[in-house]
Amino acid sequence: MIGNVLVIIFRIIIFILLQVTIIKQLDLGAYLNPFLYVICILILPIEMNKGWVMLIAFAVGLVIDMFYNTMGMNASACVFMAYCRPRVLQLYSPKGEYEPTASATIQSLGLNWVISYYGTLVLLHHLMLFFLEALTFSYFFQTLAKAIVSSAATLLLIILALLLMQKNPLK
Repeated sequence: MIGNVLVIIFRIIIFILLQVTIIKQLDLGAYLNPFLYVICILILPIEMNKGWVMLIAFAVGLVIDMFYNTMGMNASACVFMAYCRPRVLQLYSPKGEYEPTASATIQSLGLNWVISYYGTLVLLHHLMLFFLEALTFSYFFQTLAKAIVSSAATLLLIILALLLMQKNPLK
């Protein structure tokens, strides 16, 4: 149990550091803003208490807000994503139920499941974040395009990160 908590904390620190030291520094244009740090919330154990997931999401989003100077936008988008997480897990649940020890990884549940689950939650996060950033629906289609393009880039980075985290990536 303590080992699992330490692994979760270590992963959160690593992904936040990657986000604020490398990804934030990249200038990829107005429509391409990948947010790899959301993987911190997505890879939490499936059976984790919803309250803990939302608390972790808030803390991770708040740390990102401090580095991006976004005054709570990332925190609210992360909490929204954490709030939607149980419904998305239920939507994509395999036949029967999830194994009690299942984790949201390619090895445990397969690539198609990972793309569906992560893609849905990343898109929800990005829609919330970019519409909060715009604070208007006047630029609806531009904001929507930014959310979709950034979600695709984020999903690609997440899949690469998951493949790198696997113990046996060739299996």
